Amino acid sequence: MPQTAEELHFSREEYLAWEANQQDKHEYLGGEVFCMVGVRQVHALVAGNLFSELHQQLKGKPCRPFMSDMKLQIDAADAFYYPDIMVSCDERDRQADLYLEHPSLIVEVLSESTASYDMGMKFEYYRLIPELKEYVLVDPERLKVWLYRKNQADEWVLHDFPDKVDVVFDSIACKLKQSDIFEGVNS
Repeated sequence: MPQTAEELHFSREEYLAWEANQQDKHEYLGGEVFCMVGVRQVHALVAGNLFSELHQQLKGKPCRPFMSDMKLQIDAADAFYYPDIMVSCDERDRQADLYLEHPSLIVEVLSESTASYDMGMKFEYYRLIPELKEYVLVDPERLKVWLYRKNQADEWVLHDFPDKVDVVFDSIACKLKQSDIFEGVNS
């Protein structure tokens, strides 16, 4: 009987080799792997809207947006994640093949099953990325956007965007209308 992902323990190299042959995506943390589950339509819609808007605004610029099929390695946490959206402006990530390591911006679209983890432990691990300047949480159920931005003192400051206020990503010089982020979502 084959082992489930939750029963397997790997080194980073073993994980990368193993996962390359899997049909489903798996995140990795400290030797353990966790199967990624499918998302609800509203989650996919909001992530797609965000990616589309960022892709349009970043055309011809050195920053590149990526959707959840691109892995992120956090060396200091011994982890690989699949953020919903990440943007890297780092030349080292332009040379990368299987995973990025130096994003400026990470966006997670919240779901009921992952919200606590995305707001807590995952954010703690993301803060170990020296190049990360902004972390964004998007709640498609409440139509809310929260942005954590690292200031000059390396402190993470929360920016809450009231309804209809444009969301500004300083790290990549982009501005998105909330109506574009939540386009197609029934409130």
